Amino acid sequence: MSPPRIRNSVFLLRGTAILFVLMLTAVDSRAANPDGAGHPALMPLPAHLEFESGSLRVSRDFSVAFPSQVDPRIGRAVDRAVGRLERRTGIQFERPTSTDAAQAALVIRCTLASAPYPALGEDESYSLIVAPGQARLDAPTTLGVLRGLETFLQLVRQGPSGWSAACVRITDRPRFPWRGLMIDVARHWQPIDVIERNLDGMAMVKLNVLHLHLTDDQGFRIQSLTHPELQEKGSDGHYFTQDQIRTIIAYAADRGIRVVPEFDVPGHATSWVVSHPELASAPGPYQIERKWGVFNPVLDPTNPGVYRLLGDFLGEMAALFPDPYMHLGGDENNGVQWNANPHIQAFIREHHLQGNEGLHTYFNQRMIAILDKHGKRLVGWDEILQPGLPTSSVIQSWRGTDALAAAARRGYSGLLSNGYYIDLMQPAGQHYLVDPLPASSTLDATQRARILGGEATMWSEWVSPETIDSRIWPRTAAIAERLWSPANVRDVDDMYRRLAVISSELAELGLEHLSSREKILADLGIKKLDAPEAQALRLFAGIVEPVKGYARGKCQPWMTQLLPLTTMADAAGPDSTPSRGFSRSVGRLLAGPAFDVRRLHSLERALTGWARIGRTMSDEVVKVLPSLADSGAIGRQLEDASEVGLRALRALESGRAPTPDRTLAEFAVLDAAAAHNGAAVEIPALPAIRLLVAAAGEQNRRTSLGQDAWRRLVEERAAPPRPAR
Repeated sequence: MSPPRIRNSVFLLRGTAILFVLMLTAVDSRAANPDGAGHPALMPLPAHLEFESGSLRVSRDFSVAFPSQVDPRIGRAVDRAVGRLERRTGIQFERPTSTDAAQAALVIRCTLASAPYPALGEDESYSLIVAPGQARLDAPTTLGVLRGLETFLQLVRQGPSGWSAACVRITDRPRFPWRGLMIDVARHWQPIDVIERNLDGMAMVKLNVLHLHLTDDQGFRIQSLTHPELQEKGSDGHYFTQDQIRTIIAYAADRGIRVVPEFDVPGHATSWVVSHPELASAPGPYQIERKWGVFNPVLDPTNPGVYRLLGDFLGEMAALFPDPYMHLGGDENNGVQWNANPHIQAFIREHHLQGNEGLHTYFNQRMIAILDKHGKRLVGWDEILQPGLPTSSVIQSWRGTDALAAAARRGYSGLLSNGYYIDLMQPAGQHYLVDPLPASSTLDATQRARILGGEATMWSEWVSPETIDSRIWPRTAAIAERLWSPANVRDVDDMYRRLAVISSELAELGLEHLSSREKILADLGIKKLDAPEAQALRLFAGIVEPVKGYARGKCQPWMTQLLPLTTMADAAGPDSTPSRGFSRSVGRLLAGPAFDVRRLHSLERALTGWARIGRTMSDEVVKVLPSLADSGAIGRQLEDASEVGLRALRALESGRAPTPDRTLAEFAVLDAAAAHNGAAVEIPALPAIRLLVAAAGEQNRRTSLGQDAWRRLVEERAAPPRPAR
């Protein structure tokens, strides 16, 4: 028989589960009905947008006409759009396409067909006018039509009288011409169905470049006909055939998306030298790496055989990929093999090169000569930017906006990825405020034009085909808006309001970011639990988040490429809605001239529920599923942290500040809860709870200091201790 405390916690959890479901439903409901004007959620926001009264009815007689069809891609895009509308509305349209523009609900006019494959800088502008009687989409190119169709679909929503599109006037064009998503298929293999459904998501939010990271230390993921040994020995049998690549390119082009391949050289080269150890800078043999990090193998730039192999391979790839840009990586060569090789060091001296950096530039100059022969331009990461690199090269910056601006001043075009590393599990709001051209930029007009845009980067150390969607979406939609919309679109709360709706629409497309958690929880054994315990596990996964940055490798050093990614860190999302709402409410509680009792009681209810969920995780759930012991320990910490927050709220409500020793003891509990753990998850509400503790301890000084100074003091007191060096 369970002890009374446990029985009581399970009983109370039933009410807590209902409360949390209602809370989450309320969040979704507010997002679906955004503001007082009832405007639908658009993402990215158009450059110029005017909502008008009225709406265009979407019913069985809805039809689309494109009388001056100049490109068959428009017809295919209309077919896809109509299919999505039918799935969303449940309406089967009688004649979805029409030749009668006067009678159609949506009329599309396009001036010129875009090239068969999208190109950098191609006109993507459009205008969209929706009136009660008809909508009109006008664009100078096919690409503009594709972008405008996505906006029209976002305007359609359900109201009291049925489905309709809001009346609106839009003129729109992107802020940056290069708006990308990089998907690393090398570390964890991602098959073609993953790529295609993510291309659908990219098209919906107007991203226009798929950057495929195809080779790395853990895998060589593309078929070579000239050197089949590369994929035969370097891929474990997981790679794209050339026919599959052609399929991906065609699928992307149909949606207005370019495909840029990356073949990482001279470093990150293990999968190259598994089959060609003679081309490495140190003797082999080599094996595919199963873990993550910066490894020693690097190609030998002094070896003529390197250029023969790369000449063959890159020529073959140039014929396969139509885009004029080819990414050759160039990052994270640690120099170990070059430094240890006497022949390479002698070569550097004989050719008067500036150390390893000069040797890298020598290598890139030869790569550029190969690419030039095939009409391709080099793209590489920050490390390629060394004296002597031709300015035709494009620099992709993981180092940040300062490095990107410095490259632009030197005449290089560039892309920003620093701040858009979605694999680091940062929240959407953090990515959203990162800008390739920040307001503080001092670049002149010519230099600013060299900033082409940016890319979200989905490095795949910690993603599988089952989890990758939940790591890309919906956060990447926020990055897409940053790259498309005007620079002054920066309201984080409004972004989250719209992102909740866009997330549901991405799921309509077939993205699995909302469904993947339940699959992982099934792998963890949720079906073995009784209903209250199962609900506790489900809610716990929605409260915690994966650890940020590169901490997961420290938390789970045993993980390799061959082990399944089915842990709590894989079930938890990177942007917890309940935790974000809690933190926002704490901020508002402390911002007012007096503590809002209703908000205070709402926070108390949330923390009470979290304490019960944490207790059930650490007790009942772990008893049935001992493999979740690490998560159970975090459950206990969630309970402890919630109790700390409750005591702080009670102190604020009573007006009695705890003693300094009591405050220090509460912070110690929160410090322990913030420590890295084997579950590789964290409690994102801890900073907000720290604010409550600090506010409770300093509440007697609020009147004497004044609100602003008091809030600064609270934030200073709440700051967690700096880690020891």
